[in-house]
Amino acid sequence: MSSYLIPEWPVPKNVKAFFSTRQGGCSLAPYDSFNLGDHVEDLIENVTLNRNKLKTDLNLVSDPKWLQQVHGNQIINVTEWQPEIIADGSFSVVPDQVCVVMTADCLPILLCNHAGTQVMALHGGWRSLAAEIIPKGIALFNCPTQEIVVWLGPAIGPKVFEVGEEVRAQFLKLNQQLTEAFVPSPKGRWLMDIYAVATFQLNQLGVTQIFGGQHCTITEKDKFFSYRRDGQTGRMAALIYF
Repeated sequence: MSSYLIPEWPVPKNVKAFFSTRQGGCSLAPYDSFNLGDHVEDLIENVTLNRNKLKTDLNLVSDPKWLQQVHGNQIINVTEWQPEIIADGSFSVVPDQVCVVMTADCLPILLCNHAGTQVMALHGGWRSLAAEIIPKGIALFNCPTQEIVVWLGPAIGPKVFEVGEEVRAQFLKLNQQLTEAFVPSPKGRWLMDIYAVATFQLNQLGVTQIFGGQHCTITEKDKFFSYRRDGQTGRMAALIYF
């Protein structure tokens, strides 16, 4: 399925995870073509067709629990889900409930325990990471942190993610060791490695089984939407369920 990336990570066979690319949908430019976001001024009928295609392609037995994301740290149990619920993450301990987050440069984070009985999807933009969405998510797992497996989906890469000193300062306030995730940019700002920040925060909690993190949404224009590159654009989805 060229419309999707399938994470390569050692999770139980009952756990299913996918990341949609920008390819294979019906939306027109600048949302071409597999836009799943209903909040970006794309034609709602095209978004609906794309979401229906997603459900059919992946043989989902229930609709993904779409969230209204606000770059915060709220994480919901999918049993509490309702339309337009505000959150930047969800988790499930029951089968066939699809956790999902949408991104277009922010870091999608999928998590699973060794037993395959709890899954989670987090929207890891820099604001959510600074608000410690990762520690909040890990605390919801009912297993030792050594039994948590993580996949970091496509996000803005460390060679192009330029931020100001105010962003760097927020992370150094959390932990001075995060200085290694920032290097000076030619413009006098900072290049942030969002993958390194997430990995560090996970490691600090005892999570070491971390996979993914090889893509860049800005430079891989044919595969991924990028808000920072294009402004008005579509959204991709990271999904996980068991």
